[in-house]
Amino acid sequence: MRALLFSLACFLSFGTNAQLDFTKISDSSVVFTTYQVYKDVRYSSHGLLKITSGGVVMIDTPWDTTQFQPLLDSIDRMFHKKVLMVLSTHWHEDRTAGLDYYKNKGIKTYSTYTTKNLCKENHFPQAEYTFEGDTTFTIYNTVFETFYPGAGHTSDNIVVYFPKDKILVGGCFIKSVEAEDLGNLSDANIGMWPIAVKTLIKKYPKVKIVIPGHQKIDGKSALKHTLKLAKKHYKGRKQDKKKAKH
Repeated sequence: MRALLFSLACFLSFGTNAQLDFTKISDSSVVFTTYQVYKDVRYSSHGLLKITSGGVVMIDTPWDTTQFQPLLDSIDRMFHKKVLMVLSTHWHEDRTAGLDYYKNKGIKTYSTYTTKNLCKENHFPQAEYTFEGDTTFTIYNTVFETFYPGAGHTSDNIVVYFPKDKILVGGCFIKSVEAEDLGNLSDANIGMWPIAVKTLIKKYPKVKIVIPGHQKIDGKSALKHTLKLAKKHYKGRKQDKKKAKH
């Protein structure tokens, strides 16, 4: 744990402006962060840039719609590479808002088939390409895999794991250690969320860095914290239902 905290403390953080920040978490991995106001509170929203020998893989899109092009400009300036593909981890706008924009730029956009259908139903941007089931991608020198742990934040939430670096992109399925609750529950499955988190913890026991959808980036503790919050909320909801019957 000390080694992990030391490496986290050594991350390089810098910003292009108030709306777009970058945090380097490995030699080839950079978290990009944009911001939006939700229920009168300003929240950070994270995505990942994976730098391969042939270009950049983007996991999730900016939440702030004004940052679609500035992000591309920053990638070109910092890495002298183009974005090869964008992959969204679930259908909400903090993960998919930029899909149409990047597709129109000639960038390949991906999501699960379920996510695309939910985007269509809710009139959100949709990925051009879809995949079904847990899928492994090989992009030049980089291998990563998608995994569906089960319903939680949404019915379609997936995570993305980079085995070489042991980096897990949790999207909004995983809550930051700073989170005091589970956040937006409008499409959540409270009963399944704790079970799905346990499945994820078992699937990737060697993970070192966990990128939640929002707030602080941390290690395995984010998984344990999410499980704690999910269990607490599920227990609270059961008690509320029990009281309502009496």
